[in-house]
Amino acid sequence: MKKVLCLVLALLTCLVVFAGCSGGSSSAGSSSDTSSNNQSTGDKVKIGIIKVVEHTSLNTIEESIIKQLNKLGYVDGENAEIKALSAQNDPSNVPAMMDSFVADNTDIVIAITTPVASVALNYADQVPVLFSAVSNPVEAGLTTTLEKPDKNVTGTCDAVPVEKIFDMALELTPDIKTVGLIYNSAEDSSVANIENAKKYCDKIGLKYVEANVENSSAIQQAAESLVTKCDAVFSPTDNTVAEGMAVLSQVCADAKIPCYVGADSMVKDGGFATIGIKYEDLGIETANMAKKVLDGTKISDIPVLVFDDLSTYVNTTIAEKIGVELPESLLNNEKTVVFE
Repeated sequence: MKKVLCLVLALLTCLVVFAGCSGGSSSAGSSSDTSSNNQSTGDKVKIGIIKVVEHTSLNTIEESIIKQLNKLGYVDGENAEIKALSAQNDPSNVPAMMDSFVADNTDIVIAITTPVASVALNYADQVPVLFSAVSNPVEAGLTTTLEKPDKNVTGTCDAVPVEKIFDMALELTPDIKTVGLIYNSAEDSSVANIENAKKYCDKIGLKYVEANVENSSAIQQAAESLVTKCDAVFSPTDNTVAEGMAVLSQVCADAKIPCYVGADSMVKDGGFATIGIKYEDLGIETANMAKKVLDGTKISDIPVLVFDDLSTYVNTTIAEKIGVELPESLLNNEKTVVFE
């Protein structure tokens, strides 16, 4: 009997030990799977981007932002959700886009151009906002000061050096007496730059005439009328004009009139020349700012970045069409970018 009892006890002991080992192994495996799943399905950083319209300047900025975000470790579809939208040149479309971003708990919104940033400002108490390609952020009401942003909004500024552009124009085409100013008066940044152009024209004794274009389809007629009244055309970083730059370029080229513009990409698309920043750099620095915000830096501790590293941009194909010989000193300068 004792032998039987000992045998039973031994068997029971083995069963208990086996069950304990089995349970421990199962528990460890379950814990490992959960950890792995958390790493692979963890929350993604959500980044929203809105540009006012599709054209070379803004496309360059958007592409540069996304490319730099990737370099900084934010890759769409992996550890980030990057959603880029266009307002199709209608700022009234922006509120719905911002509502969508807020509802989706987006971590940061990048607003490209003043019209978009002005609308996004209304949502800055719900989501941090970075702007890009805003010429006059203080005048636009996006911040009280450039040094200490105070509305949960900061970003990169593409101030147009109007005086430098006009000085260059008088050097390259000294026979200018009257300048044609073409822009969309509904774009605040364009109006501000045109006002600066008028003041400088008054200062240096140039006459000017104006043409307002409400949309890109109005450029053809406005430009054809404008070139009969002036010796050169100037357009700032105007989104409407940039969208229809090919048309303006053709009209000016046919009239043998130089078309000076406010952005490098507008020269690439057929403008004659400008002095300004590289829009790819604008996108890079905007993305760098986004990383600071995502890493926890307060917007108020990120000053607005105003670029002062300027280059000259010229289009040699347009120069040939309008009969302007560009000096070798300009073409061979390390700060000159040539588009053909």
